[in-house]
Amino acid sequence: MDRRKFIKAMGASAAALVAPLPTQAARNKPSLRYLRPPGAHKEAEFLSKCIRCGQCGETCPNRCIKFFGFENGIASIGTPYITPREKACILCMKCGDVCPTGAIPKIEREANEILEKVDMGLAVVDEELCLSFQGKTCGVCYRACPLQDVAIKVGMLEQPHVKESCIGCGLCERSCIQMPQAIRIQPARQEA
Repeated sequence: MDRRKFIKAMGASAAALVAPLPTQAARNKPSLRYLRPPGAHKEAEFLSKCIRCGQCGETCPNRCIKFFGFENGIASIGTPYITPREKACILCMKCGDVCPTGAIPKIEREANEILEKVDMGLAVVDEELCLSFQGKTCGVCYRACPLQDVAIKVGMLEQPHVKESCIGCGLCERSCIQMPQAIRIQPARQEA
């Protein structure tokens, strides 16, 4: 290594040492919009029960469950999450069947039990972006919903209207043809 490269490397190392480190709160603060697998407990309880074994992601037939590295804070490392725009949950409920600690409880794959026990989030429609609210019939989000007329209904020109019984699986967001998407899931898991 020549002298210039050595001095440059030493300067970079010194700068890294004196740069302020993020506080503990900043390192643990979730910064991404994501969902937890269906049925997962509220965030604090989920984080205390999840042993980061990866079994939920291995059993997922849709391969929508991914695992955090450092990008979402220290507390989230190794925990499962879903990014609905990339790949949404198909509500197979297999993740709860294999979870060894109950961080994701077992839930039967029937509509009433899913509606009662799953709260991943709530879909929100941006009427400014939605084609159906612009006078062009679409309805893709409605047709993607596994709980049609229970979680989402359509009006004139297939304008989507999300109902409070939406569980936030993300299939509507994933299927939306708009860029950026006109329907997004607002995660429920952030409240402890």
